[in-house]
This record gives sequence, structure tokens and C-alpha cells, in this order.
Amino acid sequence: MTSENLSPEQNVYMASCLCRYRRRILCCCSPCILLLPVYLYVTIALFFAIKYSTPKVSVLPLRFVASGLKHSSDLAPHPKKSFWRTELESGALWNFIQHVTDRQNNPILRPGLANSAHVSSNLATGKGTGCSPDSAIISKIPDYSTLPTQMKNFVATMHCRDYPLIIAPKDVCNHGPLAKIQAPMLLMAIKTQTANFENREAIRQTWGRTGMVKGQGRQGLVRRVFLLGKTEDLRTEKELQLEANKYADIIQWDFMDTFFNLTLKDVLFWDWFSRLCPHAHFIFKGDDDVFVRMPAVLDYLLKEKEKADERHLKESTETNEMEGFVVGDIINNAMPIRSNEAKYYIPESFYKGLYPSYPGGGGVVYSGSLAHRLLEVSQWVHLFPIDDVYLGMCLKRLGVYPINHPAFLTFDFPKEESKDPCANHTILLVHKRSPAEMFRLWIETSTPSSRCRNASLRS
Repeated sequence: MTSENLSPEQNVYMASCLCRYRRRILCCCSPCILLLPVYLYVTIALFFAIKYSTPKVSVLPLRFVASGLKHSSDLAPHPKKSFWRTELESGALWNFIQHVTDRQNNPILRPGLANSAHVSSNLATGKGTGCSPDSAIISKIPDYSTLPTQMKNFVATMHCRDYPLIIAPKDVCNHGPLAKIQAPMLLMAIKTQTANFENREAIRQTWGRTGMVKGQGRQGLVRRVFLLGKTEDLRTEKELQLEANKYADIIQWDFMDTFFNLTLKDVLFWDWFSRLCPHAHFIFKGDDDVFVRMPAVLDYLLKEKEKADERHLKESTETNEMEGFVVGDIINNAMPIRSNEAKYYIPESFYKGLYPSYPGGGGVVYSGSLAHRLLEVSQWVHLFPIDDVYLGMCLKRLGVYPINHPAFLTFDFPKEESKDPCANHTILLVHKRSPAEMFRLWIETSTPSSRCRNASLRS
């Protein structure tokens, strides 16, 4: 029906209705129309505030693909350039020859070496080269003629490491069918020199006693050997032979016992250990002027072994973490000493860079299983004049990180702490102590006072 068909009264009525509805719509929409500019302003203001004040959060992809030259959608891209370092800084003999050996024994470059003890460098082992001075090595150090005598001697014979035994103890460890069951909990390997008889005697009578050693309610079998080279003093050499006959704890090799030859004691001891005492659970290697709280050391090691065994069973891992266990006073980011008058002098022509992290040579403990791995890796790590640094170099190539323990005091107590009457009851090891001090500390720590009886280890 159209408006033409409506009566005048009906048209008037509809017009009034439309007017009424328009007013209602206008009343409802007017606030919204008025608020629209405000809404737009607030929206724009928030947009700019978020854009310029809130940091962007990167969303990581599920998979990361390295950039490179892509030749296939199914294979990883080839690198754009070589990532193997092919050149070294000139003028650092050890760095150069070790770099060559590392490449030859790299399990990535030569996968067949991953499960092999193969050694591809005669220079690393000294086998087949004899032990006469190596003129080829000497010629690679331009300042050789100006070096101190001990450094000259080391460089000239650093390729030598096959030295026969002069004195070898018998029955340090069981070799029968029960060798593994009756293996020592701890084997002490103590670096000493022929003339240091008083130090060895003090160790034998105090902290270095062999047999069953009891901690706090637990005990473990402990064995002892002293590691020596030879001297030119025939009298002291004869006295050493008598000492070896009496105590059966001397291992002596046919090399000159100098400070820079201490590394030889490590590599030759690892070889001796792998053949004649391979099942010992732990090894203590230290100097003959330290004092060790052996019962406390055994307690600590037994607890660490139990925790590692529990984790091994619980997590069902292929290897036990004890295979990489080494603990001591860890030295990080050490620089070579460049003063040619210092005992630890290393010329820049021989070695450049920082030393790897290493346990202080005064005293360190590592697992027997790690000792076997150290023997293997040492075959392709060139000898270095400082034995504890050399240990760090071997650990680095094994991917083993040494554990720092504050109770290993290879640099003695802090001055104020040494005044504490219970200080000696909080340590596992302290360096340097005379034979007389060893006896005094042995008596003090063996019969602690009521005040010091429950002293906890330094932490």
C-alpha cells in the first residue's frame, strides 16, 4: 500500500511516527558520534606508545639452519668459507707443532680416530726418534741461544718420553684374579727428588701411611708410590736403592730429575698405572712438601663416588661421571711468566696465549678411569715444561672441566684465617709444610679438640 492510497488522516499519523523514531535514533547515536574522535585518538596514541616504547620480542624458529651455500633442500648448506684455522701466529714453537698434531688427531677430520688410540705423530710420542737433542726443533726458535739452560735442555729433548725404569716397586696393587675387587680406593703418587729423604720419611709416618685408612665411620685401602728421576750424585743414588729395598714404594725412571722434567713423571706414571695398578678408584698426585688430611679426603671421595653411582643408575647413562672426575685448587686464565729469571719462565718464542684451566700441582685428585684417558690423550699432546699446565692441556682436549674445591690450599691459608685454632681441621690439603710441621699437623688433626672435632671443610 502506497501513500497515495492512504487517507489524509493516515498520512499525518505515519509522518508523526517517523518523526518520533528519528528523534529516538538521533538521541541514541549522538553520543557515539561524539565519542568517535576520542576513540580514534586513544587508538592512535596507544599504537604509537606500543610501537616506540615496548622492546620487540624475537620469535625463535623451530629449527635453525646455518647460512651458507645451499645446494639441496634435503642437506645442510655448505659453509661459505673454510672454518678450520690453517695458519698460526709465527714465533711460538709449541703452538705450531701442537696445532699440526691436533689436526692430525681431530676426530671430525679423521673419524676413524674417534674410537682408536692411534697416534699419528712421532713428534708427539718420541717413538722412533731417539733421545738425542733435536737440531730441527732447536732451529725453529730464533732466540734459542739466549734462553736459560733449563729451557734449552727442555726444547732440545721435548720429543723424548720413552725412558726405562731403574727402580720399580713390586706388589703395590694386587695382580691376581681378585685385582679388581681388592683394588685400592686411593693410590698416592708423590713427586719427590732423590735427596728429599726426610720428606718421604715424614709422609710414610704421617698422612701417607698405607693400608686401610678410616674416615668418619668408613674406611678405604690406600697405597703409596714416590715418583723420581735420576741425579748425577752416585752416593744418593745408592742410598735411594737401599730405601727402595726397604719400603718398596719407589718408582725411578732413567731421566734427569729437573724441574722442567716433572711432566715426564706424569706421562710415565700414567703408563705405569695402566699396566700395574689399573683398577685403583682414585689417584692423589702431589708434592712431597704438602700435608694431606687423608681420612677427610677418603670421606669426601667415597661420598662423591656414591652420588655419582646413584645418578648413573637413576639416569641410565652410558658413562659414569667419575670418568671425568678431577678436583683441586683450580687456576683459571693464567698467563705465562715472561721474566727470564723466574722459575716458571716460558719465552714467547715457545708459547703464546693463556694457559687452560688447571689444578695447582701441589695436590690434585682424579679418578683412575680418568688416568687411563689421560694416558691416551697425552700421546698426542706435546710435552710442556710445567706439569700442572700440561695436565690442564690434556683435560682440555678430553673436554673435562676440573672441579675447584676451597679445601685444597696449594697457596696456603689466607693470613687471618691461619690464626683460627681449627683452621687445619677445615682443609683437605695444604702446601708447603716441612717434615717437622707434618708431624705436628698429624698429631693435631688425628686427635682434634672438642671445639674442632666437628669443623666443616672450607667452602
